[in-house]
Amino acid sequence: MSQSIVRWIFRWIHIVFSIPILGYIYSPFEEIPKYAPVVRRVFVPIMVVSGLWMWKGHLLRRFVPKRSVRQNATV
Repeated sequence: MSQSIVRWIFRWIHIVFSIPILGYIYSPFEEIPKYAPVVRRVFVPIMVVSGLWMWKGHLLRRFVPKRSVRQNATV
């Protein structure tokens, strides 16, 4: 998968998971307790991880080993 596609996927994950957070912020005060646990435990961590990956993902990719392609593997 090319880097532009990965970047596009992370960008849309970041955008889609920010929508419930905006709803949480701008919802009436009586509705906040219903959404608070889900927003805090699901949406915020996904937003943070996707944002960090878009920001510093190029540094994190250095630590991930590339898969080696085995050519003409004969046993």
